Amino acid sequence: MHQVLRWRQRSARRTTLFVGPITCEIVRADQRGVASSFSARFYKGVVVAKRDRVDWKGYIPAVTTPFLEDDSLDGKGLGGLLEWLHGEGMHGLFLGGTTGEWSSLKPAERKQLFDAAGTQMKGKLPILAGCTSFTPDATIELAEHARLAGFDGVTIAPPPYIRPNEEEVFEYYKTVATSIKLPIVVYNWPAGTGIDMSIELLARIATLDGVVAIKQSSPSIERFFQAYFELNHEVRVFGFMMDELGLAVLEARGGDGTIGAGGVLGRIQPDFYNNLWAGNVDAARECGKKDVQVLMDWYTPELIGCFGAAPAVMKAGLQMRGVPITRHVRAPLLDVKEADLAPIRQTLVDVGVI
Repeated sequence: MHQVLRWRQRSARRTTLFVGPITCEIVRADQRGVASSFSARFYKGVVVAKRDRVDWKGYIPAVTTPFLEDDSLDGKGLGGLLEWLHGEGMHGLFLGGTTGEWSSLKPAERKQLFDAAGTQMKGKLPILAGCTSFTPDATIELAEHARLAGFDGVTIAPPPYIRPNEEEVFEYYKTVATSIKLPIVVYNWPAGTGIDMSIELLARIATLDGVVAIKQSSPSIERFFQAYFELNHEVRVFGFMMDELGLAVLEARGGDGTIGAGGVLGRIQPDFYNNLWAGNVDAARECGKKDVQVLMDWYTPELIGCFGAAPAVMKAGLQMRGVPITRHVRAPLLDVKEADLAPIRQTLVDVGVI
């Protein structure tokens, strides 16, 4: 494959993960003469793609935010939950996302959550902060707080509810990416934002220097694989299902992993990837079957919880696993009803974790 390098000099810049003064654009042409390009950096004479500035991979659960029955943050419960997830071998942690009920947290509480998790977990495994907000300024403020708290990156979806158009979404990410110092996971979450970002928009956003990954949570499997095949050379693409199709693609072509759910199965979920990386595909398949069973039993095909909102169901399941948290969620969400606890427990019995 013919390659042409276009160079542009930049001033030296330092981050926790990379030091390098040179950014280049790599233009590639296939045998038909069709060109494509992506940005990369040179470090000690070696081209470093943006995706390789971070080593995030595998299973990274979206962590629930524990509350006491009076609606206050449960700091002790959070500490116990984080230690349990770490002990179960998670490959990273994602705090303050949809599963973490960010929409019911005050800005000061989001910062409090980042402070507590950063103090406890920084340096032990990659930790990502959910910084989705309605305005760029609010997102930037949260991202800077996460950086100071010791987080390794931020996950950002388009502003929810207001449904900005594609140019507005791009400018939102551009403003944020040029203003913060942590690497960014772009989160496509149409169920929560009302926007299913097109591959063309994702490709534009992926060219922004601070963007290193995409969490593709479109309900369309075609859209996930389109992002995977077209953008994975430049940024990491998370969102693999642990089903037979996901396993087949990961085995044949490799991939980055899964960010989401709440880690309720514990070690089973990271072991899907651990076994795959070790070449034990049959063991990975067995782990994947259990993850898929939880998905089928607890959620509709549209990923709506069968027994309540996802955070409520996850908290109920984690409590059944012995994690020292309440199953309380903040309004407008409702706690899982007593009558719905039995089928949640039955799934955990069926997959062999209780």
